[in-house]
Amino acid sequence: MNRDDVTQMEMAGQRLMLGFDGLDLNDDLRHLIRDLGAGGLILFKRNIETPDQVKALCESCRAYAKACGLPPLFIAVDQEGGTVARLREPFTVFKGNPYIETLEDARHFAAVTARELKSIGVNMNFAPVLDVAGDNKDSIMKDRSFKGTPERVAVLGTEVIRTFQENGILAVAKHFPGIGRTVKDSHFFLPVLDIEWPALEASDLIPFMAAKNEGVAGIMLSHILYPRLDENWPASLSPAIAKDLLRDRIGYEGLVMTDDLDMKAIEKDIETCIGRILASGIDLALICHQGPNIDKAFHEIRRLLREDEGLSDLGKKSIERILRVKRKYFRQ
Repeated sequence: MNRDDVTQMEMAGQRLMLGFDGLDLNDDLRHLIRDLGAGGLILFKRNIETPDQVKALCESCRAYAKACGLPPLFIAVDQEGGTVARLREPFTVFKGNPYIETLEDARHFAAVTARELKSIGVNMNFAPVLDVAGDNKDSIMKDRSFKGTPERVAVLGTEVIRTFQENGILAVAKHFPGIGRTVKDSHFFLPVLDIEWPALEASDLIPFMAAKNEGVAGIMLSHILYPRLDENWPASLSPAIAKDLLRDRIGYEGLVMTDDLDMKAIEKDIETCIGRILASGIDLALICHQGPNIDKAFHEIRRLLREDEGLSDLGKKSIERILRVKRKYFRQ
């Protein structure tokens, strides 16, 4: 990709990571790519039937984006292993992070997974989970987190990140600033984690700091309310967390993205969400289900970037980050 100019449409569309229905390049997908200029797509079980089918899907989407004159697509999936793995047999089935005990285990999982993702045209994995569950048997993340101390989570997590990215798969660490202490599921509720900054810094943030130092391509924000950090907005919509903490205090310069904005933890209308996302300097908004929110989000991003100079300046920085990652990892 040798282009630096970005159209007004792309300024909005590149900020969206979108889910869709179907197994092939259908009219709805063409709309997301051609008319909205989507920055990325997210695959779920509803999009996956066989390795050959999903490879054809990814190849046709990439080719269509190129034909439309767009930057390469992020094509992402949740392939953590264990309870969250969209790709099942004949792909390799791993037990998940709780069963990764050594660096060799971490490298093996990431190397095999990266090879299989590349073989079908996926270039981004929403993994690894870096939440610290520790000994909390009630943690919502107990079946998805590495076992042990924050330091051990950091060591195993960064090995997964390093191996993914050395093999051409963008890693996304989640769920910043950490949800291992929570017991409610943000797919259905807005969990509240009433914890002070020093406690987060001494535990939950350690793996994310290590991921930042490892050069992780992306960090996903949680749908959790941390009232000691921001009493009004969950992390995924919070300038105090996404901008002041992650960008300014920690110094992370990679991609920052929300979790799925269709989840029940987010009760605001999509226009409100988009306003918060742009004000927070968040690069990518995830909308994982087909529906009117996708077009509404696109038009609201365009409106705000056009009418608000401050948001426009933040938007230019986000586009620079998105295109920098695409230049580094993708050829089209």
